[in-house]
Amino acid sequence: MKKITTFVSVIAVAAVLTSCSITMPMAISEAPIGNKVGTSKTVVLFGGLELNRNFGIAQAAHNGGIKGGVGVADIKYSQFILFSTKEIIVHGN
Repeated sequence: MKKITTFVSVIAVAAVLTSCSITMPMAISEAPIGNKVGTSKTVVLFGGLELNRNFGIAQAAHNGGIKGGVGVADIKYSQFILFSTKEIIVHGN
C-alpha cells in the first residue's frame, strides 16, 4: 500500500510540474533582424490577469538594448495547471 501511495504522489507532482509550450511569430517589420535579442515576460492568472504591467514589445526591446528597430517579434506561451506565462522575444539592432 505504501508503494502505491508513493507512486500516486510522484505522478501527481509530475502532473503539476508539467507544462505545454508553443512559440509563434508575432510581428515582422522592415527593420534589420540584427544580433541583439530582448525578452519581456509575464505570468497570467485566471486566463487573463497579467502580472507585469510593462509587458510588451517596447519592454523587450529596452531589455535587449535594441535601439535601431525591431525586425522580428515572437511570442511564447507556456501553460501550467494553475497558471500560464507569456514571453515576447524580439530581434533587432
